[in-house]
Amino acid sequence: MFRARGYFPTDEAALKLLFLVLNRAAKEWKMPPGNGRWPRPNSPSSSKTASPRHCKNGLRTKILTVSFVPKLRDIVGLYVDPPAHAVVLSVDEKSQIQALDRTQPGLPLKPGRCGTMTHDYKRNGTTTLFAALNVLEGKVIGRYMQRHRHQEFIRFLNAIEAAVPVGKIVHVIFDNYATHKHPKVRAWLDRYPRFVFHYTPTSASWLNAVEGFFAKLTKRRLKRGVFRSLVELQTAINRFLVDTNDDPKPFVWTADPDKIIAAVRRGHQTLDSIH
Repeated sequence: MFRARGYFPTDEAALKLLFLVLNRAAKEWKMPPGNGRWPRPNSPSSSKTASPRHCKNGLRTKILTVSFVPKLRDIVGLYVDPPAHAVVLSVDEKSQIQALDRTQPGLPLKPGRCGTMTHDYKRNGTTTLFAALNVLEGKVIGRYMQRHRHQEFIRFLNAIEAAVPVGKIVHVIFDNYATHKHPKVRAWLDRYPRFVFHYTPTSASWLNAVEGFFAKLTKRRLKRGVFRSLVELQTAINRFLVDTNDDPKPFVWTADPDKIIAAVRRGHQTLDSIH
């Protein structure tokens, strides 16, 4: 019905339909608690399934090394058939989350008009969220840090050590960020033998399940949020963490590793034929 920005229907039936929809949105729809926008309708498996389709472009320009296949099968094996009496955590950091405030207050949704928001904004500081997603339970451990160096990362590992029950092996999945491989981080690992580190292949951070949690946080809470201070930003993220942990959804992997490997090889064969 809408063909361009600023276009407004003149047909009487179209106008009636438009006002019916906006009236219902304004009167009946309720914003989910702790969210900055209504989530899009999800397919039955969208909240629990990871798909590798978005990784193809990132892998086409990389060489399929010998380590790619073993690492892929290792991580997928943790998702599909986790070890008994163990905890599988997907860990990463979302750095430089900005507390953005709009230069003017936005106008709310009302019959006949969509909600509005200014294009320009003011920055009120940044924070970094370290998160660990429990793949089996769907719960998230989160901590805020001002920076994301190896010192902050070790502090977060200590928080994980305190949160996981004693006596359980902890399998932790990371990407290849240099902080995760710092010598002091490796020294920390030597002091805590119940921790086992698993690193994703190069340019394959899409294998890390916690990235899905970060995507939901961005879309549902941060993208259209207004935060006048770091405290407001962290409070909003805390509400999202609480909502996630109150209604956890275990992560379920369904993609076939053999199909991923075959797709990567086809991409490299195409590159070889071009060059």
